[in-house]
Amino acid sequence: MALIAVVLVFSFVFRVATIDGDSMLNTLVDGGRVVISNFNYVPKCGDIVVISRNVENSVEGTLTSQGPIIKRVIATEHQTVDIDFTTGKVYVDGKVLYEDYASSLTVRKDDLDFPMIVPEGCIFVLGDNRAVSLDSRSSEIGDNGMIDTRYVLGRAVFRILPFNRIGRLDNK
Repeated sequence: MALIAVVLVFSFVFRVATIDGDSMLNTLVDGGRVVISNFNYVPKCGDIVVISRNVENSVEGTLTSQGPIIKRVIATEHQTVDIDFTTGKVYVDGKVLYEDYASSLTVRKDDLDFPMIVPEGCIFVLGDNRAVSLDSRSSEIGDNGMIDTRYVLGRAVFRILPFNRIGRLDNK
């Protein structure tokens, strides 16, 4: 019974995801592992989420893998996102975000124009390491940078690797 309970919990409530790449430095490191939860989950700003890769959310023709990606939710449906690429500041609904988790400023512009309004059923995500992250600034991710919430596998809640950084993840 205990084994069945554990299997059910890790099948429907918790999963383990491996970090692939440096887009979430310094919050998460390449090769690290996190526990994610999708139980009754609705994405909200500040959450670190794992997103599946599929036909509508792929990066065709690049060197990245087709495995799940992990990013931070910056805005949810009906919110307006604007980025000042000169100062590196990100604005949501006209208010500048305080992003002490970001390891670099948001000065790299990809192929999308701002401001943008997040459509219904979607989220806007950025990596914490803005200098290298392929995220909602690019049309190569999701539908013109927007991630359909149906492809969110869950929210990262606990870091289990590396051992020297084990602990609860603070979603801001």
